[in-house]
Amino acid sequence: MTAITDDENETGGRWDDGLIARRVGQRNEDGTGHDGGTGHDGGTGQDGVGGEGEGDQIGDEQLPVGGTYGGPLRARLSALRELLGLSQTRLDGKTLAEAGRVLDEAAARQRLSSRHTVVAIAGATGSGKSTLFNALAGVRIAETGLRRPTTSAPIACTWSEGAAGLLDRLAIPGRLRRKPLAGGDGDETLQGLVLVDLPDHDSAVVRHREQVDRILALVDAVIWVVDPEKYADAALHERYLRPLAGHAEITFVVLNQIDRLPGEAADQVLDDLRRLLDEDGMAVGEHGEPGATVLALSALTGEGVGELREMVGAFVQDRGAAARRLSADVDAAAAKLRPVYVADGRTGLDERAREDFSARLAEAIGATAAGEAAEREWRRNAGRACGTPWLRLWRWYERKRMPGAAAVEPAVPVEEEPTARQRVEQAVRTVADEAAHGLPAPWSQAVREAAVRGAQGLPEALDELAAREAAETKGRPLRPAWWPAAVLAQASMTLLQIFGGLWLVGQIVGVLEPGLVPPVLVMLAGIVGGPLVEWACAAATKGPARRYGQDARRRLQEAAAGCGRAKVLDPVAAELMRYREVREQYATVSGSARSASSGPGPLRGRVRSRIG
Repeated sequence: MTAITDDENETGGRWDDGLIARRVGQRNEDGTGHDGGTGHDGGTGQDGVGGEGEGDQIGDEQLPVGGTYGGPLRARLSALRELLGLSQTRLDGKTLAEAGRVLDEAAARQRLSSRHTVVAIAGATGSGKSTLFNALAGVRIAETGLRRPTTSAPIACTWSEGAAGLLDRLAIPGRLRRKPLAGGDGDETLQGLVLVDLPDHDSAVVRHREQVDRILALVDAVIWVVDPEKYADAALHERYLRPLAGHAEITFVVLNQIDRLPGEAADQVLDDLRRLLDEDGMAVGEHGEPGATVLALSALTGEGVGELREMVGAFVQDRGAAARRLSADVDAAAAKLRPVYVADGRTGLDERAREDFSARLAEAIGATAAGEAAEREWRRNAGRACGTPWLRLWRWYERKRMPGAAAVEPAVPVEEEPTARQRVEQAVRTVADEAAHGLPAPWSQAVREAAVRGAQGLPEALDELAAREAAETKGRPLRPAWWPAAVLAQASMTLLQIFGGLWLVGQIVGVLEPGLVPPVLVMLAGIVGGPLVEWACAAATKGPARRYGQDARRRLQEAAAGCGRAKVLDPVAAELMRYREVREQYATVSGSARSASSGPGPLRGRVRSRIG
């Protein structure tokens, strides 16, 4: 038996920490000997158990590998994949990195053996994890002793064929792959187990800690070995147990070296360990509830080792550890993504916000002023058409006397155009803020950017709409059907005035018989009737003029609303719809659904302790 130490890494084989798996040209498989010996160099031989013979390669190819995840887990993975696809252009790669890693690991694990469960033994320096590793294997594989660190590279022990792909994934070279004694204790119970002895997680060598972190992210379950002196170590709880609290169902916490504790001290330490786990947020399986298994034993004397072997065997035979691990990884990834997917309160634009935006655009385009101007124009035309001829003649004279006076238009204030532009920008900012209210920061930013992009060219488009509407208004007749009758009545009143005047002149010059009253009455009828007709027409035009102005204002409002909807509201709505889609996918990812194998397996969910 040769232990792998720092000296060997420096002078002999080189540990490549993660690169070996990518350099392996072919899949290596564990070899078995028939006499229980252990190979020194991983070569083949009758006395070696770490060899990789050709027969093993052929046999491995004939073994079925991989499997399918349960329905709920498969749905969650599919939703996570869809979620990442919808979020690629909205979230940065760093935010999505962990979720992408989970998907990659899920795909990688599914391609490998589903009949094997990879369990890592982790612990601090001097906790006795290598001793426990040897006790479970039934043969001395890992070196134990006072020299620290004893384990400098991960060592694997497999109880059945077909685990080469899993070990390649862990980047454990063939020379560090072992098998227990053929026919040894626990062989049948632990069929399908791949046990990995890790370096110390608190090692002074940085490379050792990196190996621990890398492999812990890939194994199906982990056995944490603690001792009475370091079970409350902050490095263990803050760096590992607390972040992995969601992985309680695939976690064993073993209090080793209880043979060193007198009397009831072991019970007290075990209770304190449970308390610390509870503070870490890691559920402890009790009374049939799923959670971490807490066990007390002595790897040196063998007390409690058999019970641990039985529990690990039942755990392995359940063959649900990989799915549980992956489900917990999805939970952890979903928890990290929650701030970028879960909104505070109700999101989106209601009808009031849309109407308010349209009203702001209509105000910016001057719809109200345009309606009022159209109403005044209608009344002005009515006055021109229905006024007395003498009044129109006077107005014509005024225009002739002052050429160009009628063409003079009120000067447009210099600040009117920029003010309208500012109103449009303010309307866009307001509707974007309302649409983005309560959204997570990335989606809030996406909504605002969509609104800003849509607002580019919006003032110019509104100006074109106003100009086009004004041109169409000029081409419309501004007279109702009864206007010819009013003109005829006004003409009749004028004729009466002229007739009465001529009648009176004829009497004066002696052409007609004298009679002052009739011509005067005829003239008065024309003089009084003309203004009366004009007043009646003005009163009759109030309603049509008001409706005409309202129609002009409504047309501008609808045109402005349509332009704002196409340029701003629709892009904003598309972003909100995209967020709702990712929110639905995130709900599936973070839902309470678990894989079909996530329930407590045999002997899981119970805290067991055997203290002498």
